[in-house]
Amino acid sequence: MQNFTFQSPTKFIFGKETELKVGKEVKHHGKKILLHYGGGSIKKSGLYDRVVKALKDENIDFVELSGVQPNPRLSLVKEGIELCRREKVDFILAVGGGSVIDSAKAIAVGVHYDGDVWDFFEGKSKIGTIIPIGVVLTLPATGSEASSGTVITNEEGWYKKSCGHNLMRPRFAIMNPELTYSLPPYQTASGVADIMAHVMERYFTNEKNVDFTDRLCEATLKSMIKNLPIALKNPRDYAARAEIMWAGTIAHNGLLGTGREEDWASHNIEHELSGIYDVTHGAGLAVIFPAWIKYVYKNNMSIFAQFASRVWEVEPDFDHLEVTIETAIEKMKDFFRAAGLPVTLEELNIPDDRLEEMAEKCTENGPVGSLVKLYKEDVLNIYHLAKK
Repeated sequence: MQNFTFQSPTKFIFGKETELKVGKEVKHHGKKILLHYGGGSIKKSGLYDRVVKALKDENIDFVELSGVQPNPRLSLVKEGIELCRREKVDFILAVGGGSVIDSAKAIAVGVHYDGDVWDFFEGKSKIGTIIPIGVVLTLPATGSEASSGTVITNEEGWYKKSCGHNLMRPRFAIMNPELTYSLPPYQTASGVADIMAHVMERYFTNEKNVDFTDRLCEATLKSMIKNLPIALKNPRDYAARAEIMWAGTIAHNGLLGTGREEDWASHNIEHELSGIYDVTHGAGLAVIFPAWIKYVYKNNMSIFAQFASRVWEVEPDFDHLEVTIETAIEKMKDFFRAAGLPVTLEELNIPDDRLEEMAEKCTENGPVGSLVKLYKEDVLNIYHLAKK
């Protein structure tokens, strides 16, 4: 096990009707806030009205910025930065899923920075000052309500990049599983695929003697395998929705990666799909992760055989571990298919005329991954494995 520092300062307020507490939480952190959200869904559901009432009840002054899209755009981030500067905003409240939270984080790091906020995503500048943010979560998927990172898409060249710092962790996250009842099945399933991917990026490691976090990762994966079908069958099943929502937070707040070397190749490979083709991130990961496993598993057979046995309950054949692992890959693909997710690029309607371009962009700053370092040709091979 490696040395590590783990810090998760976010206050989590979990349960039914907890969004009604948002005003009381915000007043501890800011005097003038930016209310940041996506489209009309929070207004249709009544959540917008409840949040606004809670803010007004505490006499909190706020301005609004809506319009966050899936795979949030740099242009809106820059608009938010200018709005916050003009209005002297000192706190941002993100009401929505990971895209809204990521957009809020990017705005927060850019307000007091004299240069282009994209500098942080290209590694040209280090984060030093940030406006604090809070969250009312509506979509469990990215774990951004607890994480130290953000991912933004730059429309110039359609680059999707991340940056991170512990200052980005929200001050609080309000999490009511009831707010997820109205999610379409595809969004629910894509969210779970994203949650599982966050776990697997940490689980597949070359680090030895990390059995405790192995078991935490396996428990999180098995909980998603159990509860996604329940939530899809009965969208108002509070228990299943609650398990998914809390697992999404634990999957990406850093706990499951303590003492381990993490990988993140699959996320980098998928970012090219959602950056260029605006693919739902979790759906793209459902395509890329099985192909990545198939491409790399022979480099560390033991961890993948353990994954097959403990997570997918494949009886290990110690004389033919390849068969054990490939059976698990097919079981994972079957799970995603049953949830209505794509498992091939063809099912995502992604042509093969830009695969080389995507592989080039993915690795332009060097190889990706740590379990196995992947270069342009490797990434291209994974795209080809994912085609059909």
